[in-house]
Amino acid sequence: MASDPLYINDRITIAGWELTEQFVLAGGPGGQNVNKVSTAVQLFFNIQASPALNERVKANAIKLAGRRLSKEGVLMIEASRFRSQDRNREDARERLKELILDAAKPPPPPRKKTKPTKGSVERRLKAKSGRAEVKKMRGRPARD
Repeated sequence: MASDPLYINDRITIAGWELTEQFVLAGGPGGQNVNKVSTAVQLFFNIQASPALNERVKANAIKLAGRRLSKEGVLMIEASRFRSQDRNREDARERLKELILDAAKPPPPPRKKTKPTKGSVERRLKAKSGRAEVKKMRGRPARD
């Protein structure tokens, strides 16, 4: 269990009891250390049951999580980038923080409808009639 809380921003703080950590053997470089010490970290966070997140942030986080999310709504972040357990633990917590910050971003403003300018309409129609003229000239000549 992760005991210390994860501060996301001034409004969102994930309590320590909501995060579960599991240490597993990591692959890759590290020599004999990789074979003996469980340095990779699997961080589990139940998005759907979290009281720290509102419904909009939960929905956005579920979309952003993708394949890292289980059917029960539990997010798993695996960190094995570094050779030490502490740095991998910090890396996993930082990646969770980034995901929740992305999910908490406000939605983009709605698109404002605009009209094309008079000049752009005239240019479009002129180009259109020019193309029509070119295509008309490709046909067979008229018999007299």
